[in-house]
Formats: sequence, C-alpha cells, structure tokens
Amino acid sequence: MTKTHHSASSSTTLPRLIVFGATRGTGRELVQDALTRGHRVTAFGRSIERLSDLEHHPGLTLVRGDVTDKAAVRAAIKGHDVVLSALGASAFSRAQLREVGTQNIVDAMEASGGGRLISLSVLGAGESWDELPFHIKHIVVPLYLKRAYADHNAQEDVIRRSSLSWVIVRPPFLTNADATGRYQHGKLSELSSPTMKVSRADVAHFMLEQARSDQYLGGAPAISY
Repeated sequence: MTKTHHSASSSTTLPRLIVFGATRGTGRELVQDALTRGHRVTAFGRSIERLSDLEHHPGLTLVRGDVTDKAAVRAAIKGHDVVLSALGASAFSRAQLREVGTQNIVDAMEASGGGRLISLSVLGAGESWDELPFHIKHIVVPLYLKRAYADHNAQEDVIRRSSLSWVIVRPPFLTNADATGRYQHGKLSELSSPTMKVSRADVAHFMLEQARSDQYLGGAPAISY
C-alpha cells in the first residue's frame, strides 16, 4: 500500500497529453490538474464548450470530436506522448461507448507507433469482481449498473489485447469532493480498510502520476480512501 502526493516537475520533461472524455467528471479534472502541473494538454470531446473557462490557457488545445469517429481520433492522437481516457456513459446506455471508443483509441495509437494509455475503469471490472462487497455485487450492479459493468469489461479486454503500454485505473464510486492527495492504491485486498468512494479529483491526480511512473504498467490498480 502506498499513498501519493502532488509534486512539482520541470515542464521541459513533461509528456504531452491528450484526454478523451475531457469535458466532464474525471476527464475535466484531468485537464485542470495537468495544466496546473505544466503539461501541454489536448482536450478531445463532443461538447468542448464545457471547457470555455479554460480555453485561453496557453497549454490547452481544444478538439471537438466524437470518440466513435475513427478518423477524428486518429488525427487527434498524433504528436502526443500519453493518452488518458475518461470515457463515460449513462448507466443504462446500450451504446458500449467505452468499448467502441477505446478500440478506436487503441487502433489510432498503434497506427501512430504505440505509446502509453491510461484508462479509467471501475472497481469490480475483470478479476476485481470478487473484491466487491456483497451488496454491490448482488444488488447494486444487477439492478442499476449491469450494462455499465459489461461496457467496462469489454473496454478492459480491448486494452489488454493491445500492444500498448497501459495502466487501467479502477476506482469505486466517484464523488465531486476536492482533491486530498491522500488515497490508497494497489490491490484492494491489500489496502487498509478501503472505502467504496473516492473523489474524481484524486482519481485524476493518480492517473496523471501514471504518465511517468512504471509502477503499474500492464496492471489495473484500485484506488480508494
């Protein structure tokens, strides 16, 4: 078990980032935190006007596009060192947006020579299903999140089949609370009394740490308080 804290870095060594799902939730937190750290950031999304308060930031490039558009994704990814995906969809959506969008991202990255992908998923996806509390596995997910979990599982399968360097980040339920910089990460069963919630801001902080850390390459750490 480890905890991470924000640390300043030289802007000359920072990778150039592109964020998919950038206009709301964890994606927006990624954009804001990355700009604060001094990264050059491209924010890709269908509703980039949601980032109008940041549009004049000298480190930010806004790209309007749909992650289901293969050509748009491929064009946007060129020239970036690290790709961060915070794709999301309604809990009852049948569109499999995470799977489809992630496949387009992976294809575009592989066509451009590879690189590092850091993707938001959910605690309970893949082999972490067995680590969920009973009531979440047998009540919450079947009643409310069945399609969302299927989409997350398919998304993770796409990433695992790829030739990329990747990290999958699995938070439990997300909140809009402020960043604390004090969170646990790793295998859920090895964390100390983990809670089933964490703020989007802290998840974004952890995802950005993976842009230059090799600790979890090819892995899927949980994050929790």
